[in-house]
Amino acid sequence: MNRVTLISLQIAVALVLIGAWHLCSNYPLVGEVKNIRFFFSTPEDVALRIVKFFATGMIWKHLWITLTETMLAFVIGAGAGIVVGFWFARQPRVAAVFDPYVKMANALPRVVLAPIFMLWFGLGVWSKVALGFTLVFFIVFFNVYQGVKEVSPAVLANARMLGMNERQLLRHVYWPSALSWMFSSLHTSVGFALVGAVVGEYLGSAAGLGYIIHEAEGTFDVTGVFAGMVVLSIFVLAIDMLVTLVENRLLAWRPPAAGQG
Repeated sequence: MNRVTLISLQIAVALVLIGAWHLCSNYPLVGEVKNIRFFFSTPEDVALRIVKFFATGMIWKHLWITLTETMLAFVIGAGAGIVVGFWFARQPRVAAVFDPYVKMANALPRVVLAPIFMLWFGLGVWSKVALGFTLVFFIVFFNVYQGVKEVSPAVLANARMLGMNERQLLRHVYWPSALSWMFSSLHTSVGFALVGAVVGEYLGSAAGLGYIIHEAEGTFDVTGVFAGMVVLSIFVLAIDMLVTLVENRLLAWRPPAAGQG
């Protein structure tokens, strides 16, 4: 499937969903119109609210704060996950010792940690970064760890026969092997970094997209809630596109997957 066809199909899916939403919120197809509008608003009202967000300029401050929290959580969490993942994969004894503690930490509910982080770091940026970090770190860590462990023993043996030292093995064997796993986790962790930031804002903050959504919910402003979620979704897609650009540049050597055309 070529890129034009793919984008056309993606747009078609969006139009179908928006069309169904429009029909259900303007005609009594699945219930009374006033009830549907109370719970789901209408695409027209949501679009107008988003336009108002940007026309008045009020959204930029909130976007910047959420972007800052998301990028800090993403960069710090991903960086730590990559380093620790490589370290554990190259040091089996260390991995064996810390294995139960990593699993215990990963099993902790993140929503339970959010109030603790707010107590430790306050209601500012860093409590949201800490929450996002806990979501990003484990996703990247497990994927990098597995990617390094999946290196073919035959490839390693051949590389050592050619005289490669540990630094060369890391650069030319382990790192390329882990890259595909790493970027697979980065695409997922971008969304989780944003989730951490928004959930933190939702639970306690004075600005950010989570704050906007929370304020709208507090006044039963369904249009504001949906407008905030749409902006949030577009925000995630924009960040994910940046990750994809970096991935395509670093993995230019990778052959296209089967079925891509």
